[in-house]
Amino acid sequence: MTPSFAGAGTALVTPFTRTGALDEPALRRLVRRQVDAHIDVLVPCGTTGEAATMTVDEQRRVVALTLEEAGKVPVLAGAGSNDTQTAVERSKAMAALGAHGILSVGPYYNKPTPEGFYRHFATIADAVTVPIVVYNVPGRTGSNIDTKTQLRLAAHPNITAVKEASGNLTQVMDILRDRPEGFEVLSGDDANTVTFMALGGEGVISVAANEVPGPMHDLVAACARGDFAEGRRIHYRLLHLMNLNFVESNPMPVKAALALMGLCEESFRLPMCPPKESTREALRAALKELELLP
Repeated sequence: MTPSFAGAGTALVTPFTRTGALDEPALRRLVRRQVDAHIDVLVPCGTTGEAATMTVDEQRRVVALTLEEAGKVPVLAGAGSNDTQTAVERSKAMAALGAHGILSVGPYYNKPTPEGFYRHFATIADAVTVPIVVYNVPGRTGSNIDTKTQLRLAAHPNITAVKEASGNLTQVMDILRDRPEGFEVLSGDDANTVTFMALGGEGVISVAANEVPGPMHDLVAACARGDFAEGRRIHYRLLHLMNLNFVESNPMPVKAALALMGLCEESFRLPMCPPKESTREALRAALKELELLP
């Protein structure tokens, strides 16, 4: 049976020590906290996980540790690259570790044509047996995967979902209207989750779930059962925090928030760096408002 990545997924932060090494005990604690909050999917080694500044061995270690702590929660491992062969090799490595699926970002910097996007993802999907989730985030990659190409990819038997972070709701609606049965559409932006699900989407891969996994789970569960009044209530309660997580480049604010909560060090690898003090203070106030800090 093909795994589903519907529901509330967490784009996991990767904790580092003050000296910049992978903080394995903190990672285990973060994953257990997610599991205890009944999060639906764990997503290590994505944008929020700073995979771009981690070695391949470190990425494998993060996914291995996540799998150890995840229990029955599906693990969707980031394994993208702007080089197709590298993406294939990373995807095979994550699948060999036991990842339930691969999150594969659109190639950045290269600026592929629609045909190039198609061949890139189809080559990856042909190379592994676990399902591929396409990640469209043009604000980070510089190129949008257009509707026609996404629908063409959706016809591939091993491409089962898209994480859509284009911010283009017209594109999202076109995909939702014309997608094949069983193809999942997930929001890549916390603030769009309720809208996505009202239009027929299946959930979110969330940054805010690092801070508030329980409420994000409850928001998505409410929308999934058609209780959009409850979904909106939770959405508006969390919206300020969702927005603060992106006042500077992700994951700078969310990692600072987790540090304020005592869950990890505020440690980054360049070119990511600590956020401004004004951002930190705004996060502190938001966390207090949500009763996450005394």
